[in-house]
Amino acid sequence: MTAWNTSAGPPPSSAATTLVDGTTFCRSDTDGEIHPDQPHGLFVADTRVLSTLRITIDGHPVEPLGVTIDEPFAATFTGRARPRDGQADSTLLVVRRRVLGAGMTEDIVLRNLSGDQVDVAVGVVMGADFADLFEVKDRRAAAHPTSSVEVLAVVPARGQWSLRLNLNDADGPVSSPAGRLAAWRAMIPRITTADHGLAATLRTSATDLGALQIHGPTGERVVAAGAPWFMALFGRDSLLTSWMALPLDQGLALGTLRALAARQGTKVDPVTEEQPGRVPHEVRLGREAARHLGGGTAYYGTADATPLFVALLGELHRWGLPEAELTDLLPAADRALRWMADNGDPFIEYERATDNGLVNQGWKDSFDGVNHADGRLAVPPIALAEVQGYAYAAYTARARIATSLGDTATAADCTAKAERLKAAFNERFWLPDKGWFAIGLDADKRPIDALTSNIGHCLWSGIVADDKAAAVADALTGPRLWTGFGIRTLADDMGAYNPMSYHNGSVWPHDSAIAAAGLLRYGFVDQATMVAEGLLAAADHFGGRLPELFCGFDRAEFPAPVPYPTSCSPQAWSAAAPLLLLRTLLRLEPDLPSVRVDPVLPARMLPLRIEGLPVAGTRLTIEVEDGRRQLSRIRTDR
Repeated sequence: MTAWNTSAGPPPSSAATTLVDGTTFCRSDTDGEIHPDQPHGLFVADTRVLSTLRITIDGHPVEPLGVTIDEPFAATFTGRARPRDGQADSTLLVVRRRVLGAGMTEDIVLRNLSGDQVDVAVGVVMGADFADLFEVKDRRAAAHPTSSVEVLAVVPARGQWSLRLNLNDADGPVSSPAGRLAAWRAMIPRITTADHGLAATLRTSATDLGALQIHGPTGERVVAAGAPWFMALFGRDSLLTSWMALPLDQGLALGTLRALAARQGTKVDPVTEEQPGRVPHEVRLGREAARHLGGGTAYYGTADATPLFVALLGELHRWGLPEAELTDLLPAADRALRWMADNGDPFIEYERATDNGLVNQGWKDSFDGVNHADGRLAVPPIALAEVQGYAYAAYTARARIATSLGDTATAADCTAKAERLKAAFNERFWLPDKGWFAIGLDADKRPIDALTSNIGHCLWSGIVADDKAAAVADALTGPRLWTGFGIRTLADDMGAYNPMSYHNGSVWPHDSAIAAAGLLRYGFVDQATMVAEGLLAAADHFGGRLPELFCGFDRAEFPAPVPYPTSCSPQAWSAAAPLLLLRTLLRLEPDLPSVRVDPVLPARMLPLRIEGLPVAGTRLTIEVEDGRRQLSRIRTDR
């Protein structure tokens, strides 16, 4: 999930606490302090509006005791003042309660735990540099002055004293984040299961997806890619996340499609890599984006968002999207198909057009994310394997839509394009001497022969020929890629393999979840279940929240997954991954007017019940009971 003007993954940073409320977020040290020389601050719409916040008691910093994140937008920091002369231990507790919402409010409470009155001086140092998010992220923000105030406080014996800091955002949301999150929780299905770990993971996923929601360019409700640095609309990330979240809320997918359609390319612009019909990679609000993008705020350098746009519209149609909503988005889908045709001969490929753009424009978008088996970097233009799979899914989706609308000519045309693409892909990308698909074709149209997790996306899309599926399944779940907790991005015998890298051997939960769905699509139930159970075990180790990625060490060597130090948290498609895993294990496939459920859930998850599953304007309840064979029931809620 690399941003458009960086050359690798997220920037290095120390441990931090991040709170999120849409496009407002606050990042601080774990004691609550905000330091201007760190990637800290209160950010609103990609601008740092608070760059310094420090609290002292009698001129000394507070000794931290702990932090509790109560909600994605609220945290409580506890500490104690320095012991006074003659004291062995401090008797003054310092509690800082920080809440986002139309800015930020911080309540500082001093609690006197002694029987004597305490007189102290509370110092508050604040600063605002209004630096752009990218300047802060890359540690390029200029030094700036701060302001300080000292308040004399009298804290009664066994009593307390408080001070409120209010930082208002006049353009912020009217409703409170607590109210919005409560409304989100109330509208999504209720899932109960005998597996307490799974239940906790699903609750966390739902909460994080609620916290990451922002508004698109014309007010649509969409999901941002991740906190802290990716609180923006991302084409690929928002499309895949809202796809995985369909069992919770199809409104997120509809909002994402509308928002991206509103920013769909209309002209050729080498600076932003805009092209007619192309779906943007990233939409930003700050001045740094405008400076690099010729005054605009959208960057279009992605090869996969455009076919994913059409594929998601087709999936939403299967979930019962009303015809009026469908036909309203069809022109954007057809513009996307024309872009695909213009950039696919027969394969969609990419090559950056601007020095500020991304070298690699698939989901492994770090500069070294696409390489040969011997470790050499692939030379663009590059046609990625999974992008061709997304294109296949787009053509088949558009064909189904056309059939439902009685448009036989479009249905026949898209079906023919899908069949030609599938045949060409299985001929040109397949490596018969190795037993897997190349990650891509390079500038010389030769296979980039590394064994990667990308082939799991090919199963998910359906582009893999049936006679090659078993070999792909074996490669994905064999010892070179499988860690016990997930599927490595790059096999451990490849030249560029590094289990601590961003894209060359780490495990990305969304990537493994997509592979699990692909495995089950082709009937590999045992392998799909193994991947799902491994990821859910990893989620347990991470306290119910899957990170953006973790290191790709083998579970036999390290019985707990090893964290990757700069993972985004919460991160959208990792938050949505458990939902895709549950859908995969349920084999839940709406294709209205029918809804198919054929579960292969592990026994520990049973009984499992989903109440209020939204489908086509109604709500369903799904029950899966234990027994010699799993019994599922679906009924319409009244």
